[in-house]
Amino acid sequence: MAFEHKKFAAINLDDAFFDSLKADYVEFTEWFVKKQDNLAYVFTDDNTGLIDGFLYLKQEAEELMDIDPPLPALNRLKVGTFKINAHGTKLGDRFVKKIFDHAIAADVREIYVTVFPKHAGLIALLARYGFEKQGTKTTKNGVEDVFVKRVSWNTRFDRLKNYPLVKLDQSQYLLGIYPIYHTRLLPDSILNNEDKIIVEDVSHTNSINKIYLTAMRGTEALKPGDALVIYRTSDNQGPAEYRAVATSICVVQELRNIRSFATEKDFLDYCLPFSVFTDKELKEFYAHKKYPNVIRFTYNIALGKRITRHELIEGVGIDRGAYAGFMKLSVAQFKDIAARGKVNESLVVD
Repeated sequence: MAFEHKKFAAINLDDAFFDSLKADYVEFTEWFVKKQDNLAYVFTDDNTGLIDGFLYLKQEAEELMDIDPPLPALNRLKVGTFKINAHGTKLGDRFVKKIFDHAIAADVREIYVTVFPKHAGLIALLARYGFEKQGTKTTKNGVEDVFVKRVSWNTRFDRLKNYPLVKLDQSQYLLGIYPIYHTRLLPDSILNNEDKIIVEDVSHTNSINKIYLTAMRGTEALKPGDALVIYRTSDNQGPAEYRAVATSICVVQELRNIRSFATEKDFLDYCLPFSVFTDKELKEFYAHKKYPNVIRFTYNIALGKRITRHELIEGVGIDRGAYAGFMKLSVAQFKDIAARGKVNESLVVD
């Protein structure tokens, strides 16, 4: 697996991946050559060396008169080219997260993309995260639909469509995850001393939605909408005071008890695409009901600065004696962690 941000000049235009784009857009080859010094995200299959995903983003500010109806002048992010070869690993989710990451870094309030109606899978993926059809764009290649996502809380939407925003209208908690599972589950929260090879092209890594099973006391009280600060527990390579760190912010979508699944198949179908645990491990968990609390959550924000246990105690004010696996946070503590973690303040909504 190779997920890279690289210049067009270093990308193989002759890869068969681009054939459909050349067919859809007569000017694609000429456009690609002109972009030689620009950057795009490329996902390459390790085994074949062939491209499985491509994403080009461009920041704009002008009025968009070539769209019907026109879009007013605004600081926005254009998804210039976006294509993936879907193969059941939620790779589309990982690219969507990169789109939002760029929008947040550029402090834009709107994202748009043009898509031919025949690309139903891509349209469904975008709609899942709040993109709505706003108009059409007509060129010599045909008529494309224009989908827009506004990066502000929309009361018409559920929490998933409002992704990646986090609304603090429920409770907030710190949730501990062991290092062995942490980076496979939350790839953008990898620590500097971890090996990127462990971030595999598998669905639980790529997906914005995650499943985590636990028996930690208190997690049975979680509700949809609760905000989680993910805490990577110590790797025992040094004092936990400085080796255990808060890395990410997530939002609970659902909590289920393992006994609520009527059959093992129902349980596996629910968990396998989004869980770091193997098929064998999940079957054992179901048989013995060892980890009864099944948490489904979205991976909203990777902290720009990791917050050590020392800073959480001495700066944020969490209780040194409290169980670090799972603990309640006040709204003030949650906001303090987000601020110390360099989270764009527009992403946390009161």
